Amino acid sequence: MTGRTHLALMTATELLDRFRAREVSPVDATEAALERIEALDDRVNAFCLVDRDVALADARASEERWSRGEPKGVLDGVPVSIKDLLLTKGWPTLRGSRLTPAGQGWSEDAPSVARLREHGAVLLGKTTTPELGWKGVTDSSLHGVTRNPWSTGCTAGGSSGGSAAAVALGMGPLSVGTDGGGSVRIPAGFCGIFALKPTYGRIPLYPASPFGTLAHAGPMTRTVEDAALMMDVLTLPDSRDWSALPPPHESHLTGLDSGVAGLRIAFSPTLGYVKVDPQVEARVRAAVGVLADLGAVVDEVDPGFDDPVDAFHVLWFAGAAKSVEQFPKESWSELDPGLREVCEQGRRMTALEYLEATAVRMRLGVLMGRFHEAYDVLVTPSLPIPAFTAGLEVPEGSSSPRWTSWTPFTYPFNLTQQPAASVPCGLTAEGLPVGLHIVATRHADALVLRVCKAYQDTRAGADELPPLGSDR
Repeated sequence: MTGRTHLALMTATELLDRFRAREVSPVDATEAALERIEALDDRVNAFCLVDRDVALADARASEERWSRGEPKGVLDGVPVSIKDLLLTKGWPTLRGSRLTPAGQGWSEDAPSVARLREHGAVLLGKTTTPELGWKGVTDSSLHGVTRNPWSTGCTAGGSSGGSAAAVALGMGPLSVGTDGGGSVRIPAGFCGIFALKPTYGRIPLYPASPFGTLAHAGPMTRTVEDAALMMDVLTLPDSRDWSALPPPHESHLTGLDSGVAGLRIAFSPTLGYVKVDPQVEARVRAAVGVLADLGAVVDEVDPGFDDPVDAFHVLWFAGAAKSVEQFPKESWSELDPGLREVCEQGRRMTALEYLEATAVRMRLGVLMGRFHEAYDVLVTPSLPIPAFTAGLEVPEGSSSPRWTSWTPFTYPFNLTQQPAASVPCGLTAEGLPVGLHIVATRHADALVLRVCKAYQDTRAGADELPPLGSDR
């Protein structure tokens, strides 16, 4: 592995240690990330905007602060990318849509972007998303298809697929994604990185999502430590989000290494109703065995709910219909055909149907609250299948046209607003990543991180990097 590749693949935690020791500068780190983008992004299409001049100017300013021993914040000088659903001052946020007018003022940062700037992070650019972030893969007529760094014929997942591909390939160690039904965890699972969907409201959002309280923001990183560090920044308050939670009393790094000994873990390989690829189940089952070896008390048990997909569809399709109201009606024919279909369904839904879906959501929340009285965490696969052909919403031969047919482990926990993360747990025989899904009760974000860190530490030295651009 060359020196530049090694630098690009350093974690944020490693970079910050090197900055403090004056062994590496923020300019070095930013140039390494930009070189990776230039060398590899045409293979995966992770970025829809890269601003080299702004990134290097910010890196030079950070380098000057470090030379004085006065870093601006806990992420000073670390390269970061932003999913193109989050407002970013000075850059267009087109949300993957040809219908978004590019010539706006773009004078405001979303809360997560504002906090990253305040802590000195170097913003590299915007990552790709499907149109308005509506589906579990990443492709749009505006920016094309985003591909998996482990196999470019496969999807990176979505809707934060650009962020996942970027992080996996060392195009900056950190990215911010959004998750309304699995959109940080799905691509994390497919691309072999870590991602956390925190408790709803833990990371402030603005403007409010048309998908309502299904929508979360979350860190996407290669390690749990980096995600915890990022959470300390992203969870800081912002007055524009009236539904945000107060920031945690402790750093997300506190207790991260406390292990899992004595924790009560419920392992549900299928939730009682999901068909899972045998290779995926085998990798996840082996990972659960590792947690048991670390001292966790593991029971194989289902939480006891039926698939809430119909209720999710009501809420998601209604949100999609709301999301396109910003565009002139005569332009709707230009929308992604799948998005247009679900919007048509959403517009036909009644208030009573919406309220019934909300009632299903509430009952599911109560059930999971009681479940977590007996179990600290629930463990499932992140996804029931490995990554499939790029450019498709569903695998070939699927009986359903919608992405929710292959994401049954993720969207239930948007309905319940629980923290949930995907951590890599190995590769299939074809070399595609498998994700381990860790879910805890609301507000137990630190516990999710702790369990993921305990498992991650057992894989130290596994050296699982995408073959694309790994110098192997």
